Amino acid sequence: LFRSWPLRFVLPHEPHLRPRWMLRIGLFLYDHLDWHMTLPKSIAVDLPTSKFGKGLKSSFQKGFVYSDAWVDDARLVITNLKSAREMGAKIYARHRCVSAKRSADGKLWDIELAGPGGTSVKLQARGLVNAAGPWVKHFIDEQTDVKTTKRVRLVKGSHIIVPKLHDGDHAFILQNRDNRIVFVIPYEREFSLIGTTDIAVDDGEHPVCTPEETAYLCEIASHYMAKPVRPEDVVWTYSGVRPLFDDGDDNPSEVTRDYHLEVDGGADKAPLLSVFGGKITTYRRLAEHALKDLAPWYPQMGAAWTAERALIDGELADAPTFEQAFDLFVAGAATNKPALPKELVRILARRHGTGLDDLLENVNTVADLGRHFGGSLYEAEVRYLVRDEWAVDAEDVLWRRTKEGLHMTAAERETFADWFAAQRPNFT
Repeated sequence: LFRSWPLRFVLPHEPHLRPRWMLRIGLFLYDHLDWHMTLPKSIAVDLPTSKFGKGLKSSFQKGFVYSDAWVDDARLVITNLKSAREMGAKIYARHRCVSAKRSADGKLWDIELAGPGGTSVKLQARGLVNAAGPWVKHFIDEQTDVKTTKRVRLVKGSHIIVPKLHDGDHAFILQNRDNRIVFVIPYEREFSLIGTTDIAVDDGEHPVCTPEETAYLCEIASHYMAKPVRPEDVVWTYSGVRPLFDDGDDNPSEVTRDYHLEVDGGADKAPLLSVFGGKITTYRRLAEHALKDLAPWYPQMGAAWTAERALIDGELADAPTFEQAFDLFVAGAATNKPALPKELVRILARRHGTGLDDLLENVNTVADLGRHFGGSLYEAEVRYLVRDEWAVDAEDVLWRRTKEGLHMTAAERETFADWFAAQRPNFT
């Protein structure tokens, strides 16, 4: 899966926050929780003499390095949808479920979807999964006749993007006096991503990064990084709302990140499975758990299989490491398209994985890519995103399917939006 990427995290030691022995024990346990983990183990480092100290203030002497992974959540969503479509699922993009009621005999769900332009779709299903995230309880209360006492708490997390703060492929995990942590992650080739905040909110509809959150993230990053981070350095922000299963804890940072599944149904009653909470790290496990809970209604259901199978566009040749496998794929793609700039091939491969073959099927030269809009965005990719990835507006392309908006000027983004709006009726 190209949307998930191994990443080394550097934890500078702050003696007044947590002792080194405590961090060392914690990382030892982290390393050995999964005996099958293939990522490099954690190490202690002398920051002034280590490559992992690049970017930090010289006052930080000791630290630790451990392995984790990074994912572009927007690309992960699209990849899951494409994988489902490949297996026969029908995707109703930009449709909202406005009603879900059990049939008279209770054995089916009668579902109504509201689509673009006032259209509607009526469906029937033997089972229904409510994975509405922040709106999981709202869906139950407003669109169904089911009753539940479960609920979620909404916590907003905001991120800021600034020009690159350090050289190297490693990220930083920074401890703060309020017991929260903030990450500084290499982002989109030329930038650093700093986040996240934890702000309890009542409404998850339109989250935005506030000036106070920006100042908070800048202050923490500036405490550690050699290059100061100021609010005026921020080139983009984004915010999301995490639905946390409400376990009664008053501190947003302490509320469980685990999930809770609730099934409403019976022997002659079509099931409704609702997902409360959850996070990216465990989303695959959550999905398998959900199917296990639904198995009594689907006796023909097979065994779990997702641990051994890559999502679509993520199939790579065998190699000792993921990075080596990816480099082999890029080298092969560049050889097949010798007239294309190698860096462009790498950027597109990072974005689309083995789907690059479909994207470049009729492309041999830069001219074949069509109009260049700025950054690494060309007309051929835009048409691919509309055709294969449900992109319907300029925002989809610039900030969700890609992040090329970061690499374009305001004028280029405006020109692209005008072009997209004019071309939209003609996209095929």
